[in-house]
Formats: sequence, C-alpha cells, structure tokens
Amino acid sequence: MLNELHIENIAVIEKADIDFGSGLNVLTGETGAGKSIVIDSIGAVLGERVSRELVRRGADKAQVTAVFDGDAALSWLEENGIEPEDELILQRRILSDGKSSCRVCGTPVSAAQLKDLGSLLIDIHGQNDGRQLMDERLHREYLDRFGGLEAKLSLYRSAFFSYTQLRKEIDRLSMDEIEKARLNESLRYQISELERAELKTGELDELISRRDLLRNSEKLTDALDAAFNALYGGEENALTYAQNAEYYTERAAAIASELQGAAKSLQDAVFSLSDAAELLRDFRDGLDFSPEEYDRLEERIGLLHRLERKYRRSADDLSAYLDECRQQLDDIQYADERIEKLGRELEAQKKSCLALAEELSSARRRVALELEKRIISELVQLNMPSVRFAVQFDPVEEEPGFDSTGSDRIRFLMSANAGEELGRISRIASGGELSRIMLAMKNVFAENDPVSTLVFDEIDTGVSGIAAQRVGEKLYTVSKGKQVMCVTHLPQIAAMADHHFLIEKEERSGRTYTHVRPLDREGRRRELARLHGGDHVTTTTLASAEEQLVSAEEFKFSCS
Repeated sequence: MLNELHIENIAVIEKADIDFGSGLNVLTGETGAGKSIVIDSIGAVLGERVSRELVRRGADKAQVTAVFDGDAALSWLEENGIEPEDELILQRRILSDGKSSCRVCGTPVSAAQLKDLGSLLIDIHGQNDGRQLMDERLHREYLDRFGGLEAKLSLYRSAFFSYTQLRKEIDRLSMDEIEKARLNESLRYQISELERAELKTGELDELISRRDLLRNSEKLTDALDAAFNALYGGEENALTYAQNAEYYTERAAAIASELQGAAKSLQDAVFSLSDAAELLRDFRDGLDFSPEEYDRLEERIGLLHRLERKYRRSADDLSAYLDECRQQLDDIQYADERIEKLGRELEAQKKSCLALAEELSSARRRVALELEKRIISELVQLNMPSVRFAVQFDPVEEEPGFDSTGSDRIRFLMSANAGEELGRISRIASGGELSRIMLAMKNVFAENDPVSTLVFDEIDTGVSGIAAQRVGEKLYTVSKGKQVMCVTHLPQIAAMADHHFLIEKEERSGRTYTHVRPLDREGRRRELARLHGGDHVTTTTLASAEEQLVSAEEFKFSCS
C-alpha cells in the first residue's frame, strides 16, 4: 500500500505531501488544478519515462518520493541485493536537462529496475486504457492473463520456435539448380584459395613481429654488441668489476660477519650478470638476417591482408570461415537428403504445435466462459442491465493454421442494449461504456493480481447519473480488498471516498501554485456541493451534498 507521496517541483506543484490511507482515496479539484499531475508523479516514481518538461519552470530539479509498506515486494528486493527496511522508499529525481536518477531504500537503481518494481506495487489505469480495450490485438492477452494461461502459452511458444527454426533451415537449403550450381562453384573456389593459404591462428602477428625485427636489424645488432662489450668484453667490464667486488667483500665478511649479506648479494649479482651476458651472446649469434627472408615475410603478410580485405574477416577468423564454407558446400551437396530429413522433423513438430495449440485453445474457451459471466455480472452492477459480453474465437486461417500465440484469433464482442446484435467493442461501446467495461475488467483481474494499489485517472469519462453512482459503489467495493486512488469530477464517486483530497491552485506574483489538502467531513460536503453546482454553492447544493454523503455512508455500512 502507498502510504506517503512527496512531490517537489513537478509542473505547477512546488511542494506537496500526501498521506494516503487504505480503502478509496479520491482526488477532486477544478480542471487544470493539477489532479493528473499527482498521477504523473506516481508514474514517475514507478519508473515511467520522464522529460525535462515535467520539472517546474525555474527549478534545477524535481523530485518524487513514495513510501510503501515495508513488506511490499520483498522478493524483488532480495533478487536485486537491496536490504529491506521497515518502509519501502522509492525516489526519482529529474534534472532540468531531462536526466534522472532512481533510488530504492537509498540504493541507486536504473529506471528499468524501478519500473519492474513499480509494476509489483501499483497498477495505473489511465485515460488511454479505454482505447487499448478497443485494440483487438490485446484481447487475447487479457483472456490469457485472466485465466493464468501464461505457462501453457510459454510451453506452446517453445514448440512454435522449434517449428520456425526447422522452417528457416529448410528454406535456407531450398534453391533452384542454377543458384545451387553458382553457389557450389563459388564455395569451391573460396575453399581452394583458403586451403592454399595454409592458415594458422596467430600467424599474422608473428610475421609482423619478425618483419619489424628484420627492418631494425642493424640497430639491433649495434645495440647487442655495445651491451655485450660493456658487460663482458675487454679487460675492464661490468662483470669483472662485480667479481672483484665480490672477492674483496667476502674477505671483509670473514672478519666482520655482518657483511655476509652484502657478499651474498654481490655473488647473486655476478651470477645474474653472467646469465645476461650469455643471453646477449646467444641471441646475437642466433641472428640470421637475409633479404630473402624479409621478402618472404612481406609476401606472406600481403597475402593475409588481401584475404582479410576480400572476406572481411581478421586473419585469425579466416580458418573459421573456411570451416563455414566447407559446411555450406556439404549442405549443398547433400541438400536433398537433409531437406527430406528436416521435412520429416518439421511434420512431427507441426503435429506437436497443433496438439499444444488445441490444448491451449480448449483452456481459453473454458476460461472465456468464466470471463463472460464475470464481466456481465460486473457490468450489470454498473447500471448496464441489458449488456451482453462474449469472447469470439476464430481460427488462424493462414498456413499452417497457427502462429506465435496459438491457433486462435480472439476478440471481445458486446451489446450494450436489449435487442442489439453483438458487435465489436470499437463500434458498439460509447465512452462511458468503455470506462465501465474497463473498470469491470480491472475488478475481475485484480482478484488474482498481487498488486495492492489501483489508480484510476478519470474513470468517470462519459459517465453520469445513476451510472456514475454505480461506478462509485464499484470503486468502493474494489477498495475493500485493494487500496484504490481515483481522480474524478463526479460527486457520486467522490461521496464514496474513505479519504478525500482537494487539489486547488492559486496565483502569486505571476506564478501558479498547486496545493493538495485533505478534507474533513465539512470540507467534503462543500466540495461535493461545488461539484454539483460550480462556484455558486447554495443551501440547496449543500443539502444535496449532505444527502449524498449520508447515502454513501449507508451503502458502506451495508457492505460491512
């Protein structure tokens, strides 16, 4: 449950602290006062995309902090290595340049992580969700989610993926005789060229290193000779001096034992210098430079570079490419046999897909019957007594009779009035009916949804009169099992609130400031009167508001 929301420098809200409660939380206020900004702030702290336009003009940054119950999303915290605390605190900071940072319990996280966590905490129903209901491509997802068919769908999709891979492999091997002959000739030429090159992994680096050595042979020889002479050549050299130093230090150590360490160090130095001198001499004697070798190196390096450019691969990758060409040639030579074998495998996999698709379809049809009954029951309670709702199944007509989602084309149909034929929701439902259908579906889906908070941004679109009263009663009923937040313009819905917040704005020094204020019962009465009659609050509208509050209290009592 969302307990606290702190908003700072978001659009027209300079600062606001909202303490939400359990049950039904309602936000009302004049159009443009900033009600939806509160919802946008909740979306921001849940990881939704944000932009610099969200930052209040003149501010360096904006910030939203949300405090949830401490036991919320414990498994997510554990998976992401975040130590749970008494409270679950989410924070989103947005800079004026559009960049943002996110924290969970003080630990930095990415926006993607925050969104993943947010999906476990709050479900926001915005004004676009009604339009999504008209998108028939999503109806299958709604049905599968309601029936908990994700596991069956995943099993089917695994089989479908294997089918498509076999199909792609057969297509790859299938070609006409002219194309087969052309590719055969090309591959044979490439294989012959690469085999003649006698490729070796790491060869190019070794060749370049040896060539660079030959290029600097004169400098190298001079340096080796000078080093060897300084170390060992002539009567006066480093090794002779070191040997003399060792001899005299050993004589001194025989008298003063504390010099034994120095004598040992000089002894080691003599050995090291001797080893170095031998290494220099052996390396110098092993040098065998010839113009012929340099030419061979240049020719070999040039060949490898040409092959790299021609085949657009590094020298070390050419061997792997040679193996690919051999495999391709083998595939072409034995393509008919392989296609025949793959065809048998494809037919077996097709049968497997059809069986799993049929099993999935049967499960969907069983679930659809339950969904139809539940939606109709919910809509009847929402003042749609003559409504009919049905889930239509059509087969996938394209070969092979199934796709990535199974063998069903699914759409929701409805009839809002008695005597009317069932039709597509996009053609039948009005705005108010769409709102109520979506509310009904949210209520049905929420039963198996672990999310504890539902947010409705203007669920009352196109609703009025008795229908609005039924929507308010349904929201209250839902709030008995979930925390519900609702932005509304309708007094019928606001009257059902357990916690009522007024969003109001004022102008000071040419700037707009929005405030969020919790209302007591008298404040609620006056706000309901305003919703009834506008700014002109009269004794009559106040009496009507009081009557509405009493009626709501009686309804709540009857539900307890």
